[in-house]
Amino acid sequence: MNAKEAVAKRILDLCNERNIAINSLANISGVSPSTVYSMLNEKSQNPGIVSLKKLCDGLEISLRQFFDDEIFDDLEQEIK
Repeated sequence: MNAKEAVAKRILDLCNERNIAINSLANISGVSPSTVYSMLNEKSQNPGIVSLKKLCDGLEISLRQFFDDEIFDDLEQEIK
């Protein structure tokens, strides 16, 4: 799994844990739904840290808490 896929999976997992729809997360975070969906699919290969921080604010967690998950422990090498 690469970093982008891990970020997308973490967002989805957090939404599922909290019973929050993607559109609801976008609304409470002040991020457009299209931005969130692009972070979740293949359109965006580099999810922006500012948008990610806003999503974390909407989820009421810190960036540290977002990345404090074993999904980020064994990511693929990005330099090829």
